[in-house]
Amino acid sequence: MIPGGAGARPGSLASVSANARAAPVRGWDAWSEAQRRTARLLFDAELTAGTLDEDALNRPQVRRALRVRAVPPRAARIGEQVLYKLERRRFEQAVAPLRAARRAVCGPQSQGPPPRILVRVDEFPHYQAWDDPDRFGAEQFERFHRIMHGAGVPYLVAVLPRVSHAPLTPTATGSRPLQEREVAILRRLAGEGVAFGLHGRDHRTRFASPRRHSELCGLDRAQTDELLDDACAELARHGFAPDVFVPPYNRFDSRQLPWLAQRFAVVCGGPESIGRLGFQPTPQWRGETVYLPSYAPLYGHAAEVASALGQTVEHGGGLWLAVVLHWGWEYEAGWSELEELVGELAPYAARWEDFLAAVERSRDATGRDARGSGA
Repeated sequence: MIPGGAGARPGSLASVSANARAAPVRGWDAWSEAQRRTARLLFDAELTAGTLDEDALNRPQVRRALRVRAVPPRAARIGEQVLYKLERRRFEQAVAPLRAARRAVCGPQSQGPPPRILVRVDEFPHYQAWDDPDRFGAEQFERFHRIMHGAGVPYLVAVLPRVSHAPLTPTATGSRPLQEREVAILRRLAGEGVAFGLHGRDHRTRFASPRRHSELCGLDRAQTDELLDDACAELARHGFAPDVFVPPYNRFDSRQLPWLAQRFAVVCGGPESIGRLGFQPTPQWRGETVYLPSYAPLYGHAAEVASALGQTVEHGGGLWLAVVLHWGWEYEAGWSELEELVGELAPYAARWEDFLAAVERSRDATGRDARGSGA
């Protein structure tokens, strides 16, 4: 740790850490485990670099900011979904508590570090690859990857273990396994800065209404386990075992989150997740997993993300920020908007492997000490 005391520069992280140690806040025991883990994840860069120690995080402002809000009642979730559609709930509101926590600990220095942007891409194979391979087949995805990889943007792709016929029709039948070309592409991507997330089993919705599209909602524990067992087994045949879950249609029941947490270090979400879990800060530990939803304007078409990126970076303040792109949307837009975005995105795009390592370090202080700051 950097020593504090009289020799520490006023306003520096060392000075902040020293002041926190000089007047510790009682009651780490009053924090929930999720709060402590979220705090470690939020300050992972400083903790691993040794510019802060964990005692510096034990402040009432941080504890309040990182309070894990329970899943709201259904009426409240619907209200939050309406506010989102009215553009009164956006990504900035979702990270505002995290910014407040960093200001409480780091003061003016909290604005200094650049953001660490985690890019998520939905999905490969595309869920319509069977029915419309000319538009959504492997060739078009390879064009997308060339743009991303050529600009040096690491990303996570949500992987479908199987591709359905008519996935938006619950009563339709038929799905196929990954084709040889698709497996070959995934194996190549693994060596080119791409991480993988499990994207359900075959993306077939259980409900016809677009407002209810989901592969998971309504399944009980045994049914959920069976779906995930099948999906993981399909990918394991090809040597893939993702630590991240990306729910098809961004929808799953809140009661399913603990079941997902037994398998995945990170569970993603999006705008549709608001109706199931509420509008939650991102990222945050919830139980035994990190919940990582993304919201507009960082969830959308490349042009929408690009329009917000400058201000987001300016106020990034060392946060983990989740951007979600859909390569099918960028194909339909002619790729030009994506090509403009990637140059702006590249300096701030973080590897998902680094995020997963930070998640593991944040799980408990003992684990951090055992692995050391370089883990």
